[in-house]
Parts: sequence; C-alpha cells; structure tokens
Amino acid sequence: MRFSELNESQILALAITAEEEDGRIFRDFAQQYRKDFPATATLFDNMADEESGHRHRLIELYQKKFGEHIPLVRRQDVQGFMVPRTSMLIHALRPEKAREQASIMELGARRFYEAAVLQCKDASVRKLLGDLAMEEQRHETVAQKINEQQAADGEVSIEEDMGRRLFVLRIVQPGLAGLMDGSVSTLAPLFAAAFATANTAETFKVGLAASVGAGISMGFAEALSDDGKLSGRGTPWIRGAVCGLMTALGGLGHTLPFLFPDFHLAMTVAMVVVVFELTIISLIRWKYMDTPFLSAAFQVIVGGLLVFLAGWFIGAS
Repeated sequence: MRFSELNESQILALAITAEEEDGRIFRDFAQQYRKDFPATATLFDNMADEESGHRHRLIELYQKKFGEHIPLVRRQDVQGFMVPRTSMLIHALRPEKAREQASIMELGARRFYEAAVLQCKDASVRKLLGDLAMEEQRHETVAQKINEQQAADGEVSIEEDMGRRLFVLRIVQPGLAGLMDGSVSTLAPLFAAAFATANTAETFKVGLAASVGAGISMGFAEALSDDGKLSGRGTPWIRGAVCGLMTALGGLGHTLPFLFPDFHLAMTVAMVVVVFELTIISLIRWKYMDTPFLSAAFQVIVGGLLVFLAGWFIGAS
C-alpha cells in the first residue's frame, strides 16, 4: 500500500511497529558490543530506552482512540519506506558503522513523523506525532554529543583500536593465511605440470584442482581449529569462509593465465601474476602485521621462489 492511503489508525499502528523494531535492533547492537565496546553499548542502550518510551506513548494514544486491537502494519508493507537492515545482517559491522546506521534510522523516523503529521487531522494524533518528530531530531543531536563526549574521554579511541585489532584477528589473519597458502603452495603442482607437459589446458586443470582443493581444506581447517569463544577470534564459519575463499583466489590468480593457448604467453603472464600476489601479501603484512615491507617482501619472495623451484625441478626431471 501507499503511505498516502493510510488512515490515522494505520499510521499509529505503523509507528508502533517501527518503534518496536528500532528498539529491538538497538538492544541487539548493545548486546553485540557490550563486551568489546562498552561505550557504544551504552549509547545503544540509551537509544533503545528512548524508542521504548515512544512506543508506550503511541500505544496509549492508539488505545484511547481506536481500542485495544492494534493491527500489524510494517514498514515493508508501505511503498517508499526505507526498511533498516536487521542487526543480524550487520553483525560484522564495526562500532562506528553501527552508529552511522543508527543515525540513518533516526533520520528516517523523523521524516516519517513529519510526513505523518501532514496526513493526520486529529489534533491529539498530530500533537504526538509532531512531538515525536522533534524528539527524533533531538536524538540525532544527543547521539552526536554522546559520541563527542566519549571521544573526548578517549573511549571512542580505545574502541577504534580494539575494533582494528578484532578486524585483524577475525578477518585479516585468516584471509592472509589463506592468500599465502593459495599463492605459494599451489605454485609447485602448477609449474610442475607446466614444465612436464608444456600443455596449457592440462596445466590449467591441475592448477584449478589444486586451488579448489586447497581452498576447501584451508577453510575447514580454519573453521575447526578454534570456536572463537576463548580466543575472541569470532564466528568459526566466517573465518573459515574467508580463509577458504582467499586460498582459492590465491591459487586461481596464477592458474587463469593458462587459459591462453600459447604456452610461453601463459607462463609469462602467470609469473607476472605471482609477483603481484606476493607484493599484495607483503603489503598486507606491512599494513596490518607491523612487519617492515622489505622484510615481509624478502620472506614471502624467498618462500615463493623455493616452492617455484621445487615445481620446476619436479616438472623438468
């Protein structure tokens, strides 16, 4: 249905449902961040309390005007409404991104109440909706002030540092391990097949099998190695998926050139891709692992060179 088609009872019912959903999302956020980001959790607790107060006032007015039964009218039932992503879908967001999402939700709520005021005729309904629009606008300001106060107290800085460390622990480390394994370990079977057969199609099949197999193996190994409860490394299946995907991509990068029918061209492009992959690995280690770039590059290149020579020796013998 269209928003312009809603009557006053439906507008109030929609407002009640929206406040319930927003409050539940804020509570979920607070619970999600309570352990590692207490300042952000406090902010979301306060916002959830405000939404609960709004809901109670809306329900009281609805009961007074239209009785006890409140029909279920949701935002997704009304054309043109922005439906917020649920906390489950944005579980992996860092605190600053979650705060941005909350600001967008508050802005959407304010615009809804402003539009609803213009559509309603009952004085008491218009008054409440107008009051809530002003309060939503104040919420945006209050949330900003809370963020500024927490930043001044150093709480946001601490949380940002913690967020970066958790991102490295839960995403970068398993991804880097997978990329290194895929980029380096698949060199030996790929180039052994290349030098042994001088056939790009057969080499591609070997590289594809090695990449996919390594991705599956590394994904399961990472997911089953740690449930994340004690180490704080996060959900096992997410780490496993990241590690497995990056492993497969690392191997496929220098496998795809063997789709070229010309063997020498395929070898040249594959070697260029290998150099690019090793450079990317070195940059990631330099940026996130505090490893000097030259040291990281030397370690990675030596390892890659040894594996490449092993493949060359086996394939040429």
